[in-house]
Amino acid sequence: MARGSNATEEQVLSLDDQERAAAKARDMAALERLWSERFFVNAPNNKVVVGREAVLETFVHSGIIDFELFERQVEYVRADGPFVFIMGLETVEPRADAPSAGLSAGRKVQRRFTNVWREEGGTWRLYARHANVIGAD
Repeated sequence: MARGSNATEEQVLSLDDQERAAAKARDMAALERLWSERFFVNAPNNKVVVGREAVLETFVHSGIIDFELFERQVEYVRADGPFVFIMGLETVEPRADAPSAGLSAGRKVQRRFTNVWREEGGTWRLYARHANVIGAD
């Protein structure tokens, strides 16, 4: 995993891993704490979803985000003013079929991701995310 070169990058890398774990556990309280109210996603199912509540509804409540395995390999991190950019590779394995997202239970999927964190009110929150599927095992 890429290591941050300063305290801000290290802090946000830790939060990014907390966000990954919260998504895997479907921990709504943690996701609401870690995601900006203005969070938006360009998702692997070719949908752009805007707003934390819309993202929770579209992906978490609907069961699309429900993974047996969710690993993230960070390859690049950079703090730049009020933003921290994290890029790398993710591997997910869904627990159940999610045909609308092209996910099949037990089938590992690899995807490239970019997470953009923004400083908001004295803390860091995930502000924007892009992920695209690159292959399957």
